[in-house]
Order: sequence, then C-alpha cells, then structure tokens
Amino acid sequence: MSCFDALQSPAPSMPHKKIIFVVAAALVNEQREVFVAQRPLYKAMGGLWEFPGGKVHEGELPEYALMRELREELGIETRPSCMSPVGFASHTYDDFHLLMPLYALRMWQGDIILKEHSAGAWKKPHDLYELNMPEADKPLLHQLEAMI
Repeated sequence: MSCFDALQSPAPSMPHKKIIFVVAAALVNEQREVFVAQRPLYKAMGGLWEFPGGKVHEGELPEYALMRELREELGIETRPSCMSPVGFASHTYDDFHLLMPLYALRMWQGDIILKEHSAGAWKKPHDLYELNMPEADKPLLHQLEAMI
C-alpha cells in the first residue's frame, strides 16, 4: 500500500499519548565502531542495548541535554560542535510516544565509565542489527550505517 492508497481510506483518529523527548549519541571510535550500552534489568526495557542518552528537560536544548546525559551516564565530556545529526526516531509505545534525535560523535574527552548501564560494547554498524534494541532505535541503524 502506498501513501496515495492510504489517502483513499478515512483518516485515522489521532492517538493521544504523552510525548517523551529524548536524545541519543552514537559514539564512533577510530575503527568506525559504535558504542552501545545495555540497560540495567531493573529499568524499563531492561536488558536491551541502546545508544547512550536520555530525557531532554523542559527548556533544555537537545545538544546540551546530550552533553549532560553523557557526563552522567558515561563520565565523558563533549560539546555541541562535536555532534553531527544522524537522524531521528518517532515511535509509539503502548503508553507514550518517543521522539529521539541521534547524533554521531567522533570526539569526546575522558574514558567511558559505565555509571548507569550494566554493560557496554563497541560494535561495527552492521553488527548492531543483531542486538536486542528498543523498537525506537532500530530505524536509526540504517541511517547510522549509511553515515559511517
């Protein structure tokens, strides 16, 4: 079915869900590997692999939210000038809708220290497809692989 076919059917009713705005980072090393982190089991979507990042606070710019989240989660420092937009996810879960821009970062200061995740790994972009990831992250894999 194409989008033109969809225009022939009645417009769907608009779902009303809470919108959660988060931001994520694809840290890329010199070997063109991407860092992913495993969510702790006690959190929502526990055990899934994700791009590090987190919620954007009200009034906070996405790039500054990502700086804060990377400092809190991984103990590294970066700046907006080091971030390149990759794409964004717009995904509806059962009880909320998630909007998530993904930024690629090739430069940061400090060594990665897992402060909130249960594990971390460097993966080639094509190997990310094999990981158990949140549904919102999956469409970003193709965009990321095309960019790297």
